Amino acid sequence: MKLTWLGHSGFRIETGDTVILLDPFLTGSPVFPADKRGEAIKGATHILLTHGHGDHAGDAAPISKELGIPVYCIHELSIILGADGAQTVGFGKGGTVDIGDAKVTMVNATHSASIDYKESGLVYAGQPAGFMIAAEGHTIYITGDTDIMADMAWMGELHTPDIGILSAGGHYTMDMARAGWAAKKYFDFKAVIPCHYKTFDLLEQSAQPLIDALPDVDVIEPEILKPIKI
Repeated sequence: MKLTWLGHSGFRIETGDTVILLDPFLTGSPVFPADKRGEAIKGATHILLTHGHGDHAGDAAPISKELGIPVYCIHELSIILGADGAQTVGFGKGGTVDIGDAKVTMVNATHSASIDYKESGLVYAGQPAGFMIAAEGHTIYITGDTDIMADMAWMGELHTPDIGILSAGGHYTMDMARAGWAAKKYFDFKAVIPCHYKTFDLLEQSAQPLIDALPDVDVIEPEILKPIKI
């Protein structure tokens, strides 16, 4: 399995013949090199979205239409993106879908969720979510944009994820220290990858507090377009 950071909360997840683009925020991203867009989306088979905010879902419909691939997300957001011409598969929290060679279960996140939709402005786009992605003997917990929540206790016990991709930039989500506390309290991760940081000045620029909080965990600081092999 290969995980490739696309900046912010975006990842390219490759397992078997499946290539999932998770929250691919490319257009307008201050950290993603625009001339590498083709490389980032090449061979993608599916898109997976945690919620409708532009820094997560802004490129979903254009990529879906360009490549002819489906977008998997919460039901209400799927309706909005479908009206914009994207192929969509809507599902809900607790639901599990087969996405190529991976099984993906939608779980809770605590955040807001809207989408800036054409002349309508901000519109309701369902609730924010996280995901448990099971593939190749691993379970990856994608927190999505969230703070610490009590749900993490049962999610850790039921799904037993060994890899965590944690939104940890602060201001809009939990910060590095809070993410580290949650990881230690609720999970038994072998590896943790921070995201939703470095993109903008108001977000955390260093993962050091997370590293310090998890001395027995492999905290991997991702580099844009550099694959991480799991």
